[in-house]
Amino acid sequence: MKSPPQIAIKVWGDYACFTRPEMKVERVSYDVMTPSAARGVLEAIYWKPQIRWVIDQIHVLNPIRFTNLRRNEVASKIPVGNVRKAMKGDTSPLGVYIEEDRQQRAAMILRDVAYVIVAHFELLDPAETQQKHYEMLKRRTTKGQYFHHPYFGCREFPADFEWVDGEIPESPLDGQKDLGFMLHDLDYADNMSPRFFRAVINNGIIDVPPLHGSEVKA
Repeated sequence: MKSPPQIAIKVWGDYACFTRPEMKVERVSYDVMTPSAARGVLEAIYWKPQIRWVIDQIHVLNPIRFTNLRRNEVASKIPVGNVRKAMKGDTSPLGVYIEEDRQQRAAMILRDVAYVIVAHFELLDPAETQQKHYEMLKRRTTKGQYFHHPYFGCREFPADFEWVDGEIPESPLDGQKDLGFMLHDLDYADNMSPRFFRAVINNGIIDVPPLHGSEVKA
Protein backbone atom coordinates (compact mmCIF):
# COMPACT_ATOMS: atom_id res chain seq x y z
CA MET A 1 0.00 0.00 0.00
CA LYS A 2 1.28 3.45 -0.89
CA SER A 3 2.27 5.49 2.17
CA PRO A 4 0.08 8.56 2.81
CA PRO A 5 1.54 11.92 1.72
CA GLN A 6 2.98 13.98 4.58
CA ILE A 7 1.60 17.49 4.87
CA ALA A 8 3.14 20.57 6.53
CA ILE A 9 1.03 23.62 7.36
CA LYS A 10 2.27 26.69 9.21
CA VAL A 11 -0.12 28.24 11.72
CA TRP A 12 0.39 31.38 13.79
CA GLY A 13 -1.47 33.92 15.90
CA ASP A 14 -1.24 36.58 18.60
CA TYR A 15 -2.55 34.41 21.45
CA ALA A 16 -3.27 30.78 22.26
CA CYS A 17 -4.63 28.77 25.18
CA PHE A 18 -4.24 24.99 25.15
CA THR A 19 -5.84 24.43 28.54
CA ARG A 20 -4.40 21.91 30.96
CA PRO A 21 -7.26 19.63 32.09
CA GLU A 22 -5.91 19.39 35.66
CA MET A 23 -6.55 23.11 36.24
CA LYS A 24 -10.13 23.28 37.50
CA VAL A 25 -10.69 26.98 38.23
CA GLU A 26 -8.32 29.19 36.27
CA ARG A 27 -7.18 28.41 32.74
CA VAL A 28 -3.49 27.59 32.34
CA SER A 29 -2.13 26.75 28.91
CA TYR A 30 0.32 24.01 28.04
CA ASP A 31 3.68 25.34 26.87
CA VAL A 32 2.92 24.39 23.26
CA MET A 33 0.10 23.26 21.03
CA THR A 34 -1.28 19.80 21.83
CA PRO A 35 -1.80 17.14 19.14
CA SER A 36 -5.57 17.35 19.68
CA ALA A 37 -5.46 21.11 19.09
CA ALA A 38 -3.36 20.56 15.96
CA ARG A 39 -5.91 18.05 14.70
CA GLY A 40 -8.67 20.58 15.40
CA VAL A 41 -6.85 23.23 13.34
CA LEU A 42 -6.45 20.84 10.39
CA GLU A 43 -10.09 19.77 10.59
CA ALA A 44 -11.09 23.45 10.60
CA ILE A 45 -9.10 23.98 7.41
CA TYR A 46 -10.11 20.75 5.66
CA TRP A 47 -12.75 18.47 7.09
CA LYS A 48 -14.13 15.49 5.18
CA PRO A 49 -15.93 12.47 6.67
CA GLN A 50 -13.86 10.21 4.39
CA ILE A 51 -10.52 10.97 6.09
CA ARG A 52 -8.98 11.00 9.58
CA TRP A 53 -6.12 13.31 10.50
CA VAL A 54 -3.01 11.93 12.23
CA ILE A 55 -0.45 14.34 13.74
CA ASP A 56 3.20 13.31 13.27
CA GLN A 57 5.19 16.32 14.50
CA ILE A 58 4.71 19.81 15.90
CA HIS A 59 7.48 22.32 15.14
CA VAL A 60 7.64 25.25 17.57
CA LEU A 61 8.79 28.29 15.58
CA ASN A 62 8.67 31.02 18.25
CA PRO A 63 10.10 31.21 21.79
CA ILE A 64 7.57 30.10 24.42
CA ARG A 65 6.10 33.21 26.07
CA PHE A 66 3.24 33.44 28.56
CA THR A 67 1.00 36.35 29.52
CA ASN A 68 -1.85 36.79 32.00
CA LEU A 69 -5.34 37.72 30.92
CA ARG A 70 -8.73 38.25 32.57
CA ARG A 71 -11.72 37.10 30.58
CA ASN A 72 -15.45 37.35 31.07
CA GLU A 73 -17.10 33.94 30.95
CA VAL A 74 -20.60 32.60 31.52
CA ALA A 75 -20.80 30.57 34.73
CA SER A 76 -23.45 28.05 33.65
CA LYS A 77 -24.79 26.14 30.66
CA ILE A 78 -28.30 25.45 29.44
CA PRO A 79 -29.29 22.00 30.80
CA VAL A 80 -29.55 19.31 28.14
CA GLY A 81 -32.89 18.23 29.61
CA ASN A 82 -34.36 21.68 28.95
CA VAL A 83 -33.22 21.50 25.32
CA ARG A 84 -34.86 18.09 24.89
CA LYS A 85 -38.10 19.44 26.38
CA ALA A 86 -38.00 22.40 23.99
CA MET A 87 -37.57 20.02 21.04
CA LYS A 88 -40.78 18.33 22.15
CA GLY A 89 -42.70 21.61 22.25
CA ASP A 90 -42.07 22.88 25.79
CA THR A 91 -42.16 26.69 25.89
CA SER A 92 -39.88 27.18 28.90
CA PRO A 93 -37.16 29.82 28.22
CA LEU A 94 -33.77 28.48 27.15
CA GLY A 95 -31.79 31.71 27.27
CA VAL A 96 -28.83 32.46 29.53
CA TYR A 97 -28.75 36.06 30.75
CA ILE A 98 -25.11 37.05 30.51
CA GLU A 99 -25.35 40.08 32.82
CA GLU A 100 -26.73 37.88 35.61
CA ASP A 101 -24.40 34.94 35.03
CA ARG A 102 -21.10 36.57 34.17
CA GLN A 103 -17.89 35.79 36.01
CA GLN A 104 -14.29 36.86 35.57
CA ARG A 105 -11.61 34.21 35.31
CA ALA A 106 -7.88 34.66 35.08
CA ALA A 107 -5.97 32.79 32.40
CA MET A 108 -2.31 32.18 31.74
CA ILE A 109 -2.05 32.04 27.96
CA LEU A 110 0.60 31.95 25.26
CA ARG A 111 1.42 34.95 23.08
CA ASP A 112 3.06 35.33 19.67
CA VAL A 113 2.79 31.67 18.75
CA ALA A 114 3.79 29.98 15.51
CA TYR A 115 3.93 26.29 14.65
CA VAL A 116 4.31 23.97 11.72
CA ILE A 117 1.98 20.99 11.93
CA VAL A 118 3.35 17.93 10.15
CA ALA A 119 0.62 15.35 9.61
CA HIS A 120 -0.97 12.84 7.27
CA PHE A 121 -4.47 11.58 6.79
CA GLU A 122 -5.91 8.08 6.68
CA LEU A 123 -8.70 7.14 4.30
CA LEU A 124 -11.88 5.86 5.95
CA ASP A 125 -13.59 5.17 2.64
CA PRO A 126 -11.74 2.67 0.40
CA ALA A 127 -13.44 4.20 -2.65
CA GLU A 128 -11.54 7.47 -2.09
CA THR A 129 -7.98 8.26 -3.23
CA GLN A 130 -5.23 9.97 -1.28
CA GLN A 131 -4.19 12.11 -4.22
CA LYS A 132 -7.69 13.55 -4.60
CA HIS A 133 -7.82 14.80 -1.01
CA TYR A 134 -4.19 15.93 -1.06
CA GLU A 135 -4.79 18.14 -4.11
CA MET A 136 -8.04 19.54 -2.69
CA LEU A 137 -6.35 20.31 0.63
CA LYS A 138 -3.36 22.02 -1.00
CA ARG A 139 -5.56 24.10 -3.30
CA ARG A 140 -7.86 25.25 -0.50
CA THR A 141 -5.01 25.96 1.92
CA THR A 142 -3.07 27.95 -0.68
CA LYS A 143 -6.17 30.08 -1.31
CA GLY A 144 -6.80 30.61 2.42
CA GLN A 145 -10.09 28.70 2.37
CA TYR A 146 -11.38 26.75 5.34
CA PHE A 147 -14.33 24.72 6.67
CA HIS A 148 -14.56 27.07 9.67
CA HIS A 149 -11.98 29.55 10.90
CA PRO A 150 -9.21 27.74 12.82
CA TYR A 151 -8.36 28.89 16.33
CA PHE A 152 -5.84 28.17 19.09
CA GLY A 153 -7.75 26.50 21.90
CA CYS A 154 -10.42 29.21 22.32
CA ARG A 155 -12.47 30.79 19.55
CA GLU A 156 -11.32 34.29 20.48
CA PHE A 157 -7.75 33.31 19.55
CA PRO A 158 -7.93 32.91 15.74
CA ALA A 159 -5.13 31.26 13.78
CA ASP A 160 -3.70 32.20 10.40
CA PHE A 161 -2.30 29.45 8.19
CA GLU A 162 -0.35 28.76 5.02
CA TRP A 163 0.87 25.76 3.04
CA VAL A 164 4.55 24.85 3.53
CA ASP A 165 6.43 23.68 0.45
CA GLY A 166 10.02 22.50 0.75
CA GLU A 167 12.03 23.02 3.94
CA ILE A 168 10.27 23.69 7.22
CA PRO A 169 11.42 26.96 8.88
CA GLU A 170 14.07 26.39 11.53
CA SER A 171 13.09 26.72 15.18
CA PRO A 172 15.00 29.12 17.48
CA LEU A 173 14.76 26.57 20.32
CA ASP A 174 17.90 24.56 21.03
CA GLY A 175 18.43 21.47 23.11
CA GLN A 176 15.93 19.23 24.81
CA LYS A 177 13.10 20.19 27.15
CA ASP A 178 10.78 17.76 28.92
CA LEU A 179 7.25 19.21 29.09
CA GLY A 180 5.82 16.39 31.20
CA PHE A 181 2.61 14.60 30.36
CA MET A 182 0.46 16.32 27.75
CA LEU A 183 -2.96 15.57 26.38
CA HIS A 184 -2.60 13.63 23.16
CA ASP A 185 -6.24 13.33 22.12
CA LEU A 186 -9.57 11.75 22.99
CA ASP A 187 -10.01 8.10 22.09
CA TYR A 188 -13.44 8.12 20.47
CA ALA A 189 -13.37 4.33 20.17
CA ASP A 190 -13.15 4.09 23.97
CA ASN A 191 -16.00 6.36 25.11
CA MET A 192 -14.01 9.54 24.42
CA SER A 193 -11.36 8.67 27.03
CA PRO A 194 -8.43 11.13 27.24
CA ARG A 195 -4.97 9.85 26.32
CA PHE A 196 -1.67 11.40 27.44
CA PHE A 197 1.97 11.16 26.37
CA ARG A 198 5.33 12.45 27.62
CA ALA A 199 6.00 15.50 25.43
CA VAL A 200 9.65 16.35 24.78
CA ILE A 201 10.92 19.20 22.59
CA ASN A 202 14.09 18.33 20.71
CA ASN A 203 15.52 21.43 19.00
CA GLY A 204 12.01 22.84 18.65
CA ILE A 205 10.36 19.64 17.41
CA ILE A 206 7.86 17.43 19.24
CA ASP A 207 7.49 13.93 17.81
CA VAL A 208 3.92 12.73 18.37
CA PRO A 209 3.49 8.98 18.95
CA PRO A 210 0.48 7.08 17.54
CA LEU A 211 -2.65 7.41 19.67
CA HIS A 212 -2.64 3.71 20.46
CA GLY A 213 1.13 3.40 20.77
CA SER A 214 2.91 2.11 23.87
CA GLU A 215 4.08 5.63 24.80
CA VAL A 216 0.49 6.88 25.19
CA LYS A 217 -1.21 6.38 28.56
CA ALA A 218 -4.81 6.59 29.70
